[in-house]
Formats: sequence, structure tokens, C-alpha cells
Amino acid sequence: MNELDELRDWEAGAPPLDDGTRHRARVRLFAAMNEQDAPPRPPWHRRPVLRIALAGAVAAAVTGTVLVAVDSGGQGDPRANPPASSAPSMRDVSARAVLNGAAAYAREHERTVAPRDDQFIYTKEIIKETEKGTGEVKRHVDENWRSVDGSQRSWIMEIGKGWWSEPLKENEGMWPPRDWGTLKKLPRDPEKLILSLLHKTGPDDRNDSLDEITDQEWSDIHFSLAGLLKLVPVMPEGLRPAAYEALGMIPGVKAVPDQKDAKGRTGVAITYDDPTLPEGSSGYGGFFIFDPETYRFLGFRDMRASGEGKAMKQYVQLSYLESWAITDRAKQRP
Repeated sequence: MNELDELRDWEAGAPPLDDGTRHRARVRLFAAMNEQDAPPRPPWHRRPVLRIALAGAVAAAVTGTVLVAVDSGGQGDPRANPPASSAPSMRDVSARAVLNGAAAYAREHERTVAPRDDQFIYTKEIIKETEKGTGEVKRHVDENWRSVDGSQRSWIMEIGKGWWSEPLKENEGMWPPRDWGTLKKLPRDPEKLILSLLHKTGPDDRNDSLDEITDQEWSDIHFSLAGLLKLVPVMPEGLRPAAYEALGMIPGVKAVPDQKDAKGRTGVAITYDDPTLPEGSSGYGGFFIFDPETYRFLGFRDMRASGEGKAMKQYVQLSYLESWAITDRAKQRP
């Protein structure tokens, strides 16, 4: 069980941890793992089981509010041309080929709508969770309204349970960012994007080339890229493709064939073998599942654990984003 699962499942009779507390705990855990003094990173603003994909977009104006809904499961999706003349075999496709294909698909089909800082990003996520011991299956519908710049209370749900997350405090940040100004500053070149994520300060902060990046830094870069792709449904043009390509450049990222998504479709999954973690443990990111021919993103596969010792239960989670929107208020329906 990784440290994120431990944070999520720790309740101690109290309400769920707010995002700020999770951020600070994450930073302390990374520092302990590194066993060295390092400058603190901006807090991580996330819900561990939230996974987000971007397909097409439909825009409508409703009483002055811009609402953008995305249906990731619709029929008749246009298909991007694969990078090769024919689709690669699911048995021999490389992670880089899949992610470059995903980048090509995103470039052809991405739709850009810029939210204002005072707005909210609404997401509706469907989660199918199977307990490994009993085979019991539960379905959860999680709806979230996240403040774009973190200045307002956000409504957060996790496997069916919801709570209000308080605004960011002074000098407190979040990763991944959702405000348009910060997202636009992220490089669209995959190598420069990787270098910019080392310390969130710029591409030339410490490393001049990818060859100088350590295993721990690669682990942190993967964490940042996976979070960006999972938690930000709408990005400036070119950023999502660059993030896919950057993910494919990380040592230890691999393709796993014949993976089922939440709708029963067979795809090829991308996952990461993190060399900084103990053998047998898994880090953040799980499995990104893609259509093996078009490389369209289908959904996520993750593991979750709760309890300790003999009482511990493990769950396989399959999920996908059903829709997202930009709203003016928390709990405003698209």
C-alpha cells in the first residue's frame, strides 16, 4: 500500500482530510523518502481516486455562464491516424508509441475553453470498484466542483463521500494548477516540460539535459505529469499532447496489453515501475488505458486498500470521466 492510500484511508473518527492537510502530509512524506533536506514543493491538490480524460466538447451559454460538457463514452468518435501505417500489435507496442499516439489523437481532437480564476471546474466520474477477496462490485458516482484558483471552497467527493474543501491559505499553492495563467506558462515541448517540473520553477533550474535527472527526480516528474493528466480536464492548446509525450520519455514507463476498462473494452495500459519504491509496492498513477488502435484515452485502473493486518481489504478500481463543465458556482449543474 502506498503513502497516498494510507493518507486516504486514515480517518481516526474525524471528517475526511482536507486538501491542504493532504498536501502538507505529501510533502513531508516525500522529504522522508528522500532522506535529505530539500526545498518544499508546492502542495499537491488532488483527490487520490479522481481520474480525468478529455474527449470532445460541446459549449452552451446559460444565463451568462459558460458550460462545457464532455461525454467520453459517446459513439462515433472520430479517429486519429495512428503514427504508423497500421496499428501496432498489442503484444509488442511500446509505451512511447502508445503515448505518442495519444498525443497525436489529442492534438486532432482537443477542444480548448479557458475558465476564469473565479469559476469552478465540475467533473462527474464513474468508478467501478471490485473487492479482490469477495468479488463484490460497487459503483460510485463522484461529482466535484473545484475552485479554479483555489480562492473559494470546493466540493470534493471520493468514492461516494463528499465534503467541503476550504480555500487555499496565503502563500499556499497547489499542483496541478487549474488557473489558465499558470497552465499557459507550462512548456509545450515535452523535454522542456519535463525539466520545468523538477522544482516547478523553470526548465533551467538545475538540470540542462534529461541525462542528469536522478531516479528520485524521475519519480517526482512522473507524479507531477500523472497528476496533470488525471486532474485537469481542460488545458491550453498543445499542453496535453506534450504531457503525453513527456510521460513516454520517463525511464520505467511501460505498456501492458489486454487491460479492460470500466466499460469492458480491451485496451493497452501505460504504467510506471518506480525504482525509488520498495519491491512489490506501487506509486501514484496506476494504469492509463488507451484504445489500442486509435490511442484514444479510455479510463484508469487503480488499486485501493483499506484496513490493516487481517482486516485489510484490497480493491480494483476502474473509472472514467463521464462529463466535465465550467461553472460560476459550486454545485451549479451543467
